[in-house]
Amino acid sequence: MAILSKEEAQTILKKVLSFSKADECEVGLSGREGGNIRYARNGVSTAGDISTLGLAVTSTFGKKSATSTIDQFDDLSLQTVVKRAEELARLAPENPEHMPLAGPQDFPEGIGYVQATAAMTPDTRAEAVLKSIEVCKAANLQAAGFLENTTGFNAFMNSKGLFGYDKDTDVIFSVTTRNAEGTASGYAARGFNDISKLDTLTATKIAATKANGSKGAKAIEPGKYTVILEPVAATYMLENMFRFDARMADEGRSFLSKPGGGTRLGEKLMDEKVTIYSDPFNTELPGSTWNREGEKLEKTTWVDKGVVKNLSYSRYWADKKGVKPVPGPSNIIMEGGTASIEDLIKSTERGILVSRLWYIRMVDPQTLLLTGLTRDGTFYIENGKIMYPVKNFRFNESPVIMLNNVEALGKPERSISVESYRSYLIPPMKIRDFTFSSLSDAV
Repeated sequence: MAILSKEEAQTILKKVLSFSKADECEVGLSGREGGNIRYARNGVSTAGDISTLGLAVTSTFGKKSATSTIDQFDDLSLQTVVKRAEELARLAPENPEHMPLAGPQDFPEGIGYVQATAAMTPDTRAEAVLKSIEVCKAANLQAAGFLENTTGFNAFMNSKGLFGYDKDTDVIFSVTTRNAEGTASGYAARGFNDISKLDTLTATKIAATKANGSKGAKAIEPGKYTVILEPVAATYMLENMFRFDARMADEGRSFLSKPGGGTRLGEKLMDEKVTIYSDPFNTELPGSTWNREGEKLEKTTWVDKGVVKNLSYSRYWADKKGVKPVPGPSNIIMEGGTASIEDLIKSTERGILVSRLWYIRMVDPQTLLLTGLTRDGTFYIENGKIMYPVKNFRFNESPVIMLNNVEALGKPERSISVESYRSYLIPPMKIRDFTFSSLSDAV
């Protein structure tokens, strides 16, 4: 029962709303099912399946709201959860930022659901992981990894007649490869909505090559270097930047805040090679076509050739500022070129190839200054060739400054951040004057 059709979800939501006595009521219904497999030391350690279905009722009287949740769907349970939400709403304080519910509109059907992914079985997952383990055994390495597939749906309906439904699939894979001594490491991560695009064999071969290639890493002096960030490393660096929130900018809490007040909308903040947008109908990275504020999600350009073109406005903040609401991004796509990572390496006289960044922490939200470490394969480049592995670094850098120092962008690839479990479409990038502040003993 975890995955309901549009018609099944609509029937339940209409029934729940029929029990409501509140001024306004919104009901959300969501379900997830799928499975996972985890392995370490070249053997499976855990595996399992999951199936969840839940409903949330938000009742409002005037500007007072409360939410109650349940995972039972008989009539008595549904009546009880509505009554509980109404009781709590009457006790709640008024919300000064309350906005009336949005009225009905039509949302286009998304493209994020793939039947082949939804049909994955424990055998499918085991076969994919076996390919990864065999690569590591052949390379005399130890593998630790995780694979999970999910099919989900989200639906909501409110007392103003607004209804939305979306169904999607997802499969994520990550693997870390290490030598027996624990002195060399490689990593790969992939995420798709279509299982046919996941190649655990090739991904693990890349991680294994990084691990065996990083033995005997040399220490070199920290400083400013030209770097080539692989898509996973670039994703970790950039995802702190992708909110584009107007309220944070207006309140002086963002890199998009103008000193002395106002926002930097319309300003050129990055190199002209940088264009960032959202598009729910991107075939490589599909997203939802609506959000829970009742807004349709369409293709939106956030940065165009380095210029900030749009900020996201919630309905409340848009009303306060007298502008049209702009929904936040449901996905993030950064344009690039056609070059491969190998091409970027060949074009580099002296520099460092960074496979992955980790343990990233915010230093200054207003400039987006970040600190973190390289890991899982860091290599010195000279005259267009990888010369030798180098010890890892701590870095101190802002993604905004970094995107002002772009020398070249490669072909965008879908990569996943295991910190947020979000996927992005990001190119490999060649960046000048990237700041490494010290050496690290991380592997």
